[in-house]
Amino acid sequence: MIYRVLAINPGSTSTKIAVYDNKTPLFEKTLRHDPSELDKFGGIIEQYEFRKTLVLEAMDENNVSPNSLHAVVGRGGLVRSVSGGTWSICDAMLKDLKDPSLWGRIHASNLGAFIAKAIADPLHIPSFIVDPVVVDEFDDIARISGIPEIERKSLFHALNIRYIGRLLAADMGKDISRANLIGIHMGGGISVAAMKNGRVVDVNNALLGMGPFSPQRAGALPIGDLLDMAYSGKYTQKELSNYLTKSAGLMAYLGTDSGIEINKRIEAGDTHAKTIQDAMCYQVAKEIGACATVLSGKVDGIYLSGGLVYNAHIVDAIKERTEFIAPLYLYPGEKEMEALCQGGVRVLSGIEPAQDYPY
Repeated sequence: MIYRVLAINPGSTSTKIAVYDNKTPLFEKTLRHDPSELDKFGGIIEQYEFRKTLVLEAMDENNVSPNSLHAVVGRGGLVRSVSGGTWSICDAMLKDLKDPSLWGRIHASNLGAFIAKAIADPLHIPSFIVDPVVVDEFDDIARISGIPEIERKSLFHALNIRYIGRLLAADMGKDISRANLIGIHMGGGISVAAMKNGRVVDVNNALLGMGPFSPQRAGALPIGDLLDMAYSGKYTQKELSNYLTKSAGLMAYLGTDSGIEINKRIEAGDTHAKTIQDAMCYQVAKEIGACATVLSGKVDGIYLSGGLVYNAHIVDAIKERTEFIAPLYLYPGEKEMEALCQGGVRVLSGIEPAQDYPY
């Protein structure tokens, strides 16, 4: 049977949508939003009716009737920590998505569940989220930080890393539940994940935590020097947090997070730009090596995904330091819309069950 699924992926000033018939895309579109228009709503969650209307209008423009859908999938936002998979949207989940105290913020991706349920309920079809950023499958030993007051948390590019892992395992002729992989997503932030028998048992916190620096984020920093910055009086807590998550990494060193621009500088002989880019690759490779130890050296493959994978210099620099561990596979760009739709299709076709939000 052919199952038709609508996927909705809200960003701060855009909403990506896609409709798939099983594995076949019918259309994908990015709806752009004027920030001044969004500001009228006062908060992120209050935007969902406005964005829902635009989604339905885009479907109409592409001759896809809502009545033809079998399910609607929203991008998983900052819910409570859950295991990987497809989750049914419920009132308890929506309540948590409204609560900024859970993760210290409300992200635009939180809107995905609200829009999906608002479209699905009148049609009497299911609504889901798939592999939210807070997927947590850590082994207990991975949670220990070094002081009892702080626990290591799982916060990473779960949707893309877990989906690409499925694709690679299938290409290898393996079931994902029997594959040991190291998955890396390289965008504005960088996630490096150890996947043991299909579970992400360890990963760096890709927003504000350990791991490599990235185009926008600081990654791991020397604690003493960071404490000096925090108490210098130069920054408020919010200002320092914004610096470390949005203006650090390549942005801080080179004034840009554009791989294209940095490559132009390197090709023009800018040795400083080359050193900084090489340092980022060096740190990614170190984190891959750390994941290899988590998997006791039993690694079936390493895969790179995200926009930076289009940069051959970055790929070569990482490969040079890691190819002794396992073969390296490339999946440039991201497949988030496909991943969302296929999460719904797997449930509808009986490959896996929809999970109930356990809170």
